[in-house]
Amino acid sequence: MEHRLCHIDDIPHGTGLALEVQGRPIGVMRAQDTVYAFKNMCPHKRAPLAFGTIDGTMLPTSCAGELNYGMQDQILKCPWHGWEFSIETGKCLFGVSDAKVKTYPVTVRDGEVFVAL
Repeated sequence: MEHRLCHIDDIPHGTGLALEVQGRPIGVMRAQDTVYAFKNMCPHKRAPLAFGTIDGTMLPTSCAGELNYGMQDQILKCPWHGWEFSIETGKCLFGVSDAKVKTYPVTVRDGEVFVAL
């Protein structure tokens, strides 16, 4: 079932909103013109992920000890302990944990943001 969350202009770029839909904690973030919705709870220590950031991360290279920055606007970072998740799939990065963040399909129509639960 689809639920209206807010207007797209209510979501500043790179920051989030903490909402509740049918008793469920939902986080909503915007990176460029894409809106993402997810369970607003880190699987590590239950931090409110909507208060985290969408950013990039340091990626390993083939050269030992060398890292490169990448994946800009693809990483949801927990505000408490910095755990990193794919904003699209909810998967925890780099094998830190098998834990995932539940993600929800988002639709934007006429500037209104809807989530399917």
